Amino acid sequence: MFHTDTIISQSSKSLAMKHSNIYKHFSRIDGSHPLREAVPDGYIDYAARRHHGGSVFYFNFPLAREMGLLASRHPDEMNATLQRTLLDTFSIQIINEFDIEQGLKIPARDRLPGMYMATRYLQMQHPGKQGATSGDGRGLWNGYFKGRRGTWDISSCGTGTTALSPAVANEGRFVQTGDDNVSYGNGRADLSDGVCAALMSEVYHNTGIATERTLVIIAYPDGTAINVRATRNLLRPAHFFMHIKQNNLPALEGLIEYYIDRQVQNGLWPRIKGRESRYRYFLDSVSRDFARMAARFESDYIFCWLDWDGDNILMNGGIIDYGSLRQFGLFHHKYRYDDVERMSTTITEQKNKARYIVQTFAQIVDALLKGYKSNIKCYSHHQWLALFDSFFVESREEAFLYRLGLAPNFLDKARRSRSVASSLKRFRRSYDYFERAKSKKGVYQVNDGISWDAIFCMRDVMREMPAMMLSEKGRMEAEDFIAIIRSRYAGDDDVLLTPYRRRCIRNFQRDYRGLLTAIAAVTGQSLPGLLRSVQRRSAIINRYDRITGDAIIHVAEQLIKASHSLSKHQVLHLFNEFVMAQTLAPEYQAAIRRKFGRKIILKQGNRARTGSSYLYQQMRQTVVDHREGL
Repeated sequence: MFHTDTIISQSSKSLAMKHSNIYKHFSRIDGSHPLREAVPDGYIDYAARRHHGGSVFYFNFPLAREMGLLASRHPDEMNATLQRTLLDTFSIQIINEFDIEQGLKIPARDRLPGMYMATRYLQMQHPGKQGATSGDGRGLWNGYFKGRRGTWDISSCGTGTTALSPAVANEGRFVQTGDDNVSYGNGRADLSDGVCAALMSEVYHNTGIATERTLVIIAYPDGTAINVRATRNLLRPAHFFMHIKQNNLPALEGLIEYYIDRQVQNGLWPRIKGRESRYRYFLDSVSRDFARMAARFESDYIFCWLDWDGDNILMNGGIIDYGSLRQFGLFHHKYRYDDVERMSTTITEQKNKARYIVQTFAQIVDALLKGYKSNIKCYSHHQWLALFDSFFVESREEAFLYRLGLAPNFLDKARRSRSVASSLKRFRRSYDYFERAKSKKGVYQVNDGISWDAIFCMRDVMREMPAMMLSEKGRMEAEDFIAIIRSRYAGDDDVLLTPYRRRCIRNFQRDYRGLLTAIAAVTGQSLPGLLRSVQRRSAIINRYDRITGDAIIHVAEQLIKASHSLSKHQVLHLFNEFVMAQTLAPEYQAAIRRKFGRKIILKQGNRARTGSSYLYQQMRQTVVDHREGL
């Protein structure tokens, strides 16, 4: 469930950079990609030129080593040769239709030899609802890289306006890259957005949440950036949904065969014979992945704005679009993002959107097996939706028990126990009453949408409950309970201790004890022993300073500001240290201690002497200040 393989010891010894071909693998990232042959009409090709003036703001050394782009012993140290290689490979801009119309002259030395894809896929915000004019609007696929540990897709955001941009659809003309007068989509990306995505994606990856990861961020003097990302399979549901909307079954078959082959080649799926068997395995995997994803998002307060088009999510349920993603500090289940022309789903509505995505894939598989498309309504009670529903419940229960503090090796046994299931159901009723409580203030406008504030921080009480139960008294007074869970969003009227609420507080503590007692019996532990384990784990999982979407925006700005006075090496250490501290998984933290031991203490001492310690403390304080927000 948790990734510790990317925790790589940082060697203090410099690798001898004697030959420039140590970075030769980057030359294989040249725009070529097998998706072209699989779906010939699924993309627009663009020539590209060099984009001058950039510098490498961030490079993900662990990811590059995992991919095989760097040697396994390469240290986390930037050098002139590596920076030049990264800029030559990724600091590029497409030559788009506007450039061609205007007869833009490109010096021969700036022209790149390859062609780069902007892929077509379905998007709700476009006037057309069948994907004919939508897709990668400000990005391209740099290509792919096949290493010893599998094949990776690599893409960039901020490389210029394509014909699939919302700006082109809205303006009814081709748009110049960087034109700030267009209403939506000038082909550029912000540096701050790229840093936010890099921070969040590394934290999520380390805690077992599927996500595309940032490989490189190239910054430019005007505050824009090219954000380069990598994942083992870059396809989104929207790539498929375009073809089913257009009833283009040959293209759809080419795409699904390509996707299955890539999953098999990467060792993620078994090799299955027979077309029908392959497609059914595909549908089974999609159902489980999206159920698991939706349950994890709801449990961890991750707002990802799922919708029927499957635009901002990967095929395995992984996160791809951090622009509209929010990490809530409380269960703000009435928040909606305002995208000008429409409002987003809420965090609780994400489950039904994920379910509809699975329903659409049931339609796709059936159409390919029968040779014709049936109405989507025919699949509203499909067997794969029943699988989705059951796996969603299982995944949500497992995520809740983990957040409670139960160790992974006990999760499956506890969840399958009838006594635990009964106790968990009772406790969830008590828990949900407080988690879903909302402010009397009602719905109001926030910076990027609307919200109706949650008022109680359940992570705080879950962190304190084990110690309370181990204490001599064994319970909390109602006043103490409310004082722990009360957030800054709660007014005095919101936290009145009515007789009913006092009873709810008693029930909460009774049901918590009942659940832990049932788990102890099933897992063969004493109740005090289980409570001590839960206390240690919950202190990490439910730590007081935990990142939110609001916090990460400010932390990213602090990192960018720090880059003006610190070396690249110091900025990278700040970045990595923040990610390590915010990876709130006991397994990961234990692996950190095993890997580094005293090295972490020495590194922190060195950081204090360089003056970056103050900046790091500022970043931590920012997290505390925004811990309950959106």
